[in-house]
Amino acid sequence: MAELCLKLHPKDTVSILTGRAGADDTPLGTGVPLEGPVTRGHKIANTDIPEGGGIFKFGQLIGYATRDIKTGEHVHTHNCTFGDHGRDYEVGADLEAAKAAIPDVAPKSFMGYRRANGAAGTRNYIAICGTVNCSATVIRRAAEIINHSGVLDEYPNIDGIAAFAHGTGCGMASSGPGFDNLQRVLWGYATHPNVGAAVFVGLGCEQMQLARMREIYGELDESRFFMMTIQENGGTQKSIDMIVDHIKAFLPQVNAVERTEIPASELKLALQCGGSDGFSGITANPALGIASDLLIGMGGSVILSETPEIYGAEQLLLRRAASDAVAQKLLERIRWWEDYTAASHGSMDNNPSPGNKQGGLTTILEKSLGAVAKAGSTPLAGVLEYAEQIRDKGLLFMDTPGYDPVSATGQIAGGAQMLCFTTGRGSAFGSKPTPTIKIATNSALFAAMPDDMDLNCGDILSDGADLHAKGEEILDFVLASASGKKTKSESLGLGDNEFVPWQVGAVM
Repeated sequence: MAELCLKLHPKDTVSILTGRAGADDTPLGTGVPLEGPVTRGHKIANTDIPEGGGIFKFGQLIGYATRDIKTGEHVHTHNCTFGDHGRDYEVGADLEAAKAAIPDVAPKSFMGYRRANGAAGTRNYIAICGTVNCSATVIRRAAEIINHSGVLDEYPNIDGIAAFAHGTGCGMASSGPGFDNLQRVLWGYATHPNVGAAVFVGLGCEQMQLARMREIYGELDESRFFMMTIQENGGTQKSIDMIVDHIKAFLPQVNAVERTEIPASELKLALQCGGSDGFSGITANPALGIASDLLIGMGGSVILSETPEIYGAEQLLLRRAASDAVAQKLLERIRWWEDYTAASHGSMDNNPSPGNKQGGLTTILEKSLGAVAKAGSTPLAGVLEYAEQIRDKGLLFMDTPGYDPVSATGQIAGGAQMLCFTTGRGSAFGSKPTPTIKIATNSALFAAMPDDMDLNCGDILSDGADLHAKGEEILDFVLASASGKKTKSESLGLGDNEFVPWQVGAVM
């Protein structure tokens, strides 16, 4: 049974089960039998750990023993708990090594849409953006009418009409983080490189006013944008009819754009993980990290997010921060989250979820160490606010919640044209107007959910697949999808309901 255990770092006090072990099995070969069956992805102590002693995985602290743990015992929530992970940050200590980790690779390209403002798109949607929940039914119905009418059959270069409805826009403060988040999201989606034209639809009396948005961002090109309110246009049905008419008028112009060769350096790749398991930090996430490094080596941008899910691993990013200013901005967001969760009577260890724990993850410290692996090894070049426009190259961090729809909404609003999503438990996530590529961390999941998973990284363990080659495979898939290859989530029609702007502040 010893071959079932994988020790990731010489400093580790636990090893990972690569297969299921039964009661009375001795997976470490120590002669110490398990008291009951243990699922793959879970941890076994490879040394005696005293009560209160640190438990290490990836060479990093992931928790503390709540009682004495003997060699060969299962280590999980029954004997391991969250605790302080230490704050002796060495900002920039690994910066030179991170610079050296930027690979010297030949440039690649994809077939994308070149917009009039120079931006590069991977899809060609028409977006209907509701400024308030009161317009949600109107925009969804207008989108359904056109998508189901058959008229788009005449316009093969248009990917569809996407209605971006949400649950806020009023009953909120007229300034502050929540308001700013929503405003950046709405504008970011409407002007996204993957959007050929957009319609803003408000009720008319809400906090999120169209006129104010125009004042902040400037006048709109009326050949690509249209703004309207339901109250000014005679109510629900008349507004639906007006939206349909305006979109039909947009169709010939939006369809006229054709794919052309665009350097991969213009890609902005969002990184997500959800439904993670004990293999996420061993297979799919490090493979995606290699793909991230390769894209950065070509001059592209990679966006890591989910601030609560780097908690406990922030030191790995801080050690390769490009400047002290970048490091301090990340630390400020970490402190904000600690205060935010405390004020809400929560804990930063609210993550992992029940599913994560069933998959072998015990504390947020452990989950975060695996999540950060998606970001590869290059310097941390910048830290962005939620839904802030992505303007820099290299590895960037965007402050978002760990909840995948909210996090991805921020990344897409920032301008990410592609998104990679690793999962070990399985996920039914998809996004518009940015395609989501789903990557399985284990081969069992890939076999169980073939209609949802685009790529398998489980073969790194099950078949000895090369990690670097897997990273190259991921990047090649990203470029193929950026060129028009449909992802599994696109084929399933996912993406409309996964638009969830981050709501911060009181609902009044």
